[in-house]
Amino acid sequence: AAVEELKALSVPCSDSKAIAQVGTISANSDETVGKLIAEAMDKVGKEGVITVEDGTGLQDELDVVEGMQFDRGYLSPYFINKPETGAVELESPFILLADKKISNIREMLPVLEAVAKAGKPLLIIA
Repeated sequence: AAVEELKALSVPCSDSKAIAQVGTISANSDETVGKLIAEAMDKVGKEGVITVEDGTGLQDELDVVEGMQFDRGYLSPYFINKPETGAVELESPFILLADKKISNIREMLPVLEAVAKAGKPLLIIA
């Protein structure tokens, strides 16, 4: 019931100016931050994710990263294929999602053989 009431009282932000106003209010009336939030929303869209991090400098900045990022990272540093950034970048990979720890490689052999035959990289998220 409370959620329905809040939905009835809410006013959607329909444009960048309205988003900047809400961002400004949320940032203790800092218009610069409000505009930066609106710019970020314009770039990532309604379904995008915005992360705010503490910076080391005095300048506010917006950094847009395309794709997906995982907090946990990779199992081994040997997976890194971009040593200059410490990142793993895969072009059009197959993606295998597992809801448990993979402990028996024999279970995975048919999948691994099919991926090897296709000649594409495999990203395993477990």
